[in-house]
Amino acid sequence: MASLKELTHNPDRLSGGHRLCAGCGASIAVRQILLAAGESPLVAGCATGCLEVSTTIYPYSSWRVPFIHNAFENSAATISGVEAAFKGMQRAGKIPADKKVKFVAFGGDGGTYDIGLQSLSGAMERGHDMVYVCYDNGAYMNTGIQRSSATPLGAWATTSEVGKAQQGKIQRRKDLTSIIADHNIPYAAQASVSHWRDLTSKAEKAFAVDGPAFLNVLAPCPRGWRTLPNKSIEHAKAAVQTGFWPLFEVEDGVWRQTVKVPTRKPIEEFIRPQGRFKYLFAPGNEALLESIQVEVDRYWDYIMDRCATK
Repeated sequence: MASLKELTHNPDRLSGGHRLCAGCGASIAVRQILLAAGESPLVAGCATGCLEVSTTIYPYSSWRVPFIHNAFENSAATISGVEAAFKGMQRAGKIPADKKVKFVAFGGDGGTYDIGLQSLSGAMERGHDMVYVCYDNGAYMNTGIQRSSATPLGAWATTSEVGKAQQGKIQRRKDLTSIIADHNIPYAAQASVSHWRDLTSKAEKAFAVDGPAFLNVLAPCPRGWRTLPNKSIEHAKAAVQTGFWPLFEVEDGVWRQTVKVPTRKPIEEFIRPQGRFKYLFAPGNEALLESIQVEVDRYWDYIMDRCATK
């Protein structure tokens, strides 16, 4: 695992000056992950979303690598096609057989958990030598903060309103990391921008494996979470400390917790600072708040059981 000093000597492949919001977790995740790729040639793809829209406003680009913009739902399919074309050209003798290139696709939770799931699942099942990164901010932030299947239980969004008929999102969050890990790929992991050493270590492993790898990275969105931009890392850390976002990896089928949380904090410490949950703390919502804690406990126990059995 590269040290912080070693990482600082690697090329910064996402330049500053892009138009992502202050405090956006997506750019933090991308920079950390690409630093972990070292100096190897790299091709990146990105689904339509906040990350793509704000880093590639014509005629400018923040990307210092070959970059492909995809539709909302097919980043994984496009990069898997690029990887297949590269290997085909190697077999045809048009590219040296020993040339190494890394391939990575980025997508938000809407373009990954939901409308891009078929594309992602297919690329993982086919075994392409690529890394797929989901920057999970918990909603379709780019198009107006609509709920996605990554939106937490009880969270407000513009399509999971708070009122007499409904109290925020009424469904539990999809566990995408486990779903992709169960494709029996070489490497899958859940990470957070708050734990850079854990994230860069997982990115190094993802780029090093021969075959598909998947990283699901918690990336706070101040606009959608209704939080202060300078608190994003603090909120991401609270997600880990409360057990809302366990940090684990699945390497060749072996599940392992990568950051221990000896004493979990109440979920309230994660959700209270976020405006999207503010209604939960009004009188009369105590039972709903408790149900969210129960759901977090259930998910934590499920992940810990899988890690403990390997």
